[in-house]
Amino acid sequence: MRSSRSMKAADQTVSTLRVGADEILYRSPEMRSVMATVNLIAQSDVSVLLLGESGSGKEVIARAIHELSARSAGPFVPINCASLSGDILENELFGHERGAFTSADEQKQGLFELADGGTLFLDEINEMALVVQPKLLRVLERREFRRVGGTKKIKVDLRIIAAANVDLDTEVRMHRFREDLYYRLKVVTLVMPPLRERREDIPELARYFLCRLRRNGGQPAGFSEPALARLRNYAWPGNVRELKNVVESLVVMTSREVVDVQDLPPNIRASTIPSELVIKVGMTMVEIEREILRRYLEAYPTKKAAAKALGIGLRTLHAKVKQHRLNRVSR
Repeated sequence: MRSSRSMKAADQTVSTLRVGADEILYRSPEMRSVMATVNLIAQSDVSVLLLGESGSGKEVIARAIHELSARSAGPFVPINCASLSGDILENELFGHERGAFTSADEQKQGLFELADGGTLFLDEINEMALVVQPKLLRVLERREFRRVGGTKKIKVDLRIIAAANVDLDTEVRMHRFREDLYYRLKVVTLVMPPLRERREDIPELARYFLCRLRRNGGQPAGFSEPALARLRNYAWPGNVRELKNVVESLVVMTSREVVDVQDLPPNIRASTIPSELVIKVGMTMVEIEREILRRYLEAYPTKKAAAKALGIGLRTLHAKVKQHRLNRVSR
């Protein structure tokens, strides 16, 4: 990967981190906080629990932790726990010995062995069958296991990163997830912000996906500012995955050079800027001022109009925009 770089754009820095074939792009304070934590986590070898909505980028972040760590030369092995039943998941994780069951014609290595020296990523860990959970806990505690049908203890050296898209506290209270496993997994917990809470990143992500997905030398080559404004204002319930899918559709369906509002899907074209401003308890005055400025810059067509609505001079607004690095938000 392993290159990390930053680009200057209108007084605001866009940071990028290459992770395999992907890049993580961000300018929002929410993602800057996430990436600062990623860099800290990568220097240790503790278990990590990633929480966040579906499509918010948990697997990419897990890969970033792996590739920034001392385990980067080892394998990164992902598995989705929701896609397999209890018996099949156990077999995938632990492997089996020949003759362990009727169709076990030969010995099979499990993912614990395949991830030895690297990282095992357990996505949707909340869907793991209860019968498998205590066996995973044992591996976490002792770094050893037996294959299905085997008696030999196999030692492994791996890091486990787990991810969930639901509140695991609730799953524990409802007895759908083991409390001891939960606390063993969440040595460090990292919460991925949904895309609607990091709107500054949406234009950069849209341009990045467009650059990656567009036909060789074909159309479209960019977005109009009104189109970008609609993308910023949309709620993105499917998060980054939904944005990528929308851009992929635009690459196929748009013949003009620049994507405009009329090219966007109807639900995104209809998106409007919310009239209410939510101030969360715990925000600092600097963060509150930044959020107010951002929303006014989105709501008004020019900085002059935004300054008038705020009751401040245009020069003052320019200074505050520069201070909060909001230049790219305005149109």
